[in-house]
Amino acid sequence: MKYILTFIYRLYQLFIFLPIFLILSIITATITAIGCRLGNGHFWGYYPGKWWARFTCYLLFLPVRVKGRENLDPKQSYVFVANHQGAFDIFLIYGFLNRNFKWMMKKSLRKIPFLGVACEYAHHIYVDRSGASKIRKTYDNAREILKEGMSLVVFPEGSRTFTGHMGKFRRGAFMLASELKLPVCPLTINGSFDVKPRMKDIYWVFWHPLSLTIHKPIPYKPHDDHEREMIAESYAAVMSGLAPEYQGYVENPDQ
Repeated sequence: MKYILTFIYRLYQLFIFLPIFLILSIITATITAIGCRLGNGHFWGYYPGKWWARFTCYLLFLPVRVKGRENLDPKQSYVFVANHQGAFDIFLIYGFLNRNFKWMMKKSLRKIPFLGVACEYAHHIYVDRSGASKIRKTYDNAREILKEGMSLVVFPEGSRTFTGHMGKFRRGAFMLASELKLPVCPLTINGSFDVKPRMKDIYWVFWHPLSLTIHKPIPYKPHDDHEREMIAESYAAVMSGLAPEYQGYVENPDQ
C-alpha cells in the first residue's frame, strides 16, 4: 500500500502540482516585482511570497505545525536565526512565521528565473562573499533594513545540511543584532530535511509533516561577551527543538 500511495503522490506532483507551482511562481514573482516598483516595497515584498509559500505546502498536502508565536512582540524587530534543513525551510518560514521580514540569501539564488529578480526588487539581501568590500556592502544593506524597523531571517549555518543535523553557526547575524541592540529569535525547523533532502534535489518531494518552533527571543545585553553568548544560547535553543534523530552536531563540508 505504501508503494502505491508513493506512486500516486509522484504522479500528482508531476501532472498537477508542478504545472500549478510553476504558473503560481511566475505570477507571484511578477506581482512582487511590479508591486515593489510601483508601491510599498515592504508590503509587496512580503505578502505575495507568503501566500505563494503557503499554497505550495497546501498543494503538496504537507501538514504544518507552528509553536511559540506567543513569544513574539508584534512591535519588535528581530534577527531570526534558524537551522537549515532543506529547500522547504523557505516555504515553512515565509508562509507560516507570520512576520514581515527580509531574507539574507546566497548570491547564487539571484540567477533563478523570475524569483531572483523579484527578491532583488523586494530588497531581500544577497550575500556576496567574493571579497571583503562585497561582504561589507552586504552587511551595510542588512543594517539599513533593520534600521527601518524590519526583521531579518538568517540561516547562520550558511548552507543546507547533508544529514539533517546542525553544523556550526557563523557570527554575521549575531554581530548585526549586537551592533543594533536587537534581540535574536531562534527558530527550529523539523521535517524539511525529510521532505526535500539536499542530496535528492533533482528527485521528488517526499510527504512528511513540517514544524516550526519559535523560541523565546534572546535580548541584547551590553557586555563584551554578548555576541558569543547569543551564538551559544541560540544554538542550544535551536538544537533543543530538533527531532531526536537529528540531535547533535555533524560537520558540514560546505562550512
